[in-house]
Amino acid sequence: MQLFGIRTELIQPESDIVNVILKELGKQNLKVEDGDVLAVASKAVATVQNRLKKLDSVKPSKKAKKIAKKYDLNPNFVEIILQEADEVYGGVSKVLLALKDHIFAANAGVDQKNAPSGYVALWPKNPFNEAERIREEIVARTSKRVGVLIVDSRVTPLRMGTTGLALAVAGFEPVRDYRAERDLYSRPIAITRHNVADDLASAAHLVMGESSEQTPAVLIKNAPLKFVNKVKPSSLVISEEECLYTKYIVKGAVKEFP
Repeated sequence: MQLFGIRTELIQPESDIVNVILKELGKQNLKVEDGDVLAVASKAVATVQNRLKKLDSVKPSKKAKKIAKKYDLNPNFVEIILQEADEVYGGVSKVLLALKDHIFAANAGVDQKNAPSGYVALWPKNPFNEAERIREEIVARTSKRVGVLIVDSRVTPLRMGTTGLALAVAGFEPVRDYRAERDLYSRPIAITRHNVADDLASAAHLVMGESSEQTPAVLIKNAPLKFVNKVKPSSLVISEEECLYTKYIVKGAVKEFP
């Protein structure tokens, strides 16, 4: 498998993100081929969707002020998190644990990093639809069968630092089910399902970086994937009752801010 970082001009709300990426690929003498995957940073997608919110455009509620004081956060920032989150459970200094679109996310995906001064970036709207739109546009412009991956970062319980998260995919199966197979010693595999989308997202995230790299896209070649026409968003999620973390930790916890 090979990954090629695509450094671009600064993405703006009016940017044609596919055109920008294809133009830069040409400058790097890279061609899109059948079986390639284009990974795109979620913040770049959010920017072209104009999913940027001015901090002073909201008035913090009493709840937002209370949370902000406890966790050393800007009350306006907290108010936007509350508007975006499905649930807020609590947090640590500078970060809230939130649930958004069936994903546990720091600050519900609301981020000041790499957003214009005075603004925050939100998660893309309808990310699976946007991934499919980008894929269809690339196919139309290149006549190649490709996959698309929208990448964000996340933290893992009890592990330091961020890794990649597949916020949405299009064009390939995001999870490989091993439960019909056997291991090295011929034992039936009982529960293992391999999230290849998150693995690819982490690889792309490593190339993209987390600060001023200005590399919002990565071209991935020769990834071991099964390409399909449609991807169901539900294929990447697991129920709360089946999830190890939610069943035994979060579901038994008392939310600080109901």
